[in-house]
Amino acid sequence: MSHKTDFLDVTIHGCEYRLACPPEAQAELEAAVRLVDEKMREAGKVKNATPERIAVMAAINIAHDLLARGKNEKNGTTDLDGEVLKRRIEAVDTRLSALLKAPDAALPG
Repeated sequence: MSHKTDFLDVTIHGCEYRLACPPEAQAELEAAVRLVDEKMREAGKVKNATPERIAVMAAINIAHDLLARGKNEKNGTTDLDGEVLKRRIEAVDTRLSALLKAPDAALPG
């Protein structure tokens, strides 16, 4: 496993960000960026929505989708539960908070 960190320049809802990303995680991070961008565009269709409201609504929609999928999978073929998803969401939130506090991270404005 590599400890090298590269940077990935992405655009989410019209704002550019530079994210730290190990090379082996780039594909997954790009998929996450596409999902967040899609959800923010959906949430941004509401008139007079602030960037903060768009981001919160997108996060809620993503969390809801994950929790619903976990519930469906638990009732179906896997043993994924709400606690596992909660830990994953918290880990993503922690990582995003750190990335947004980075000096070269672009902030929506």
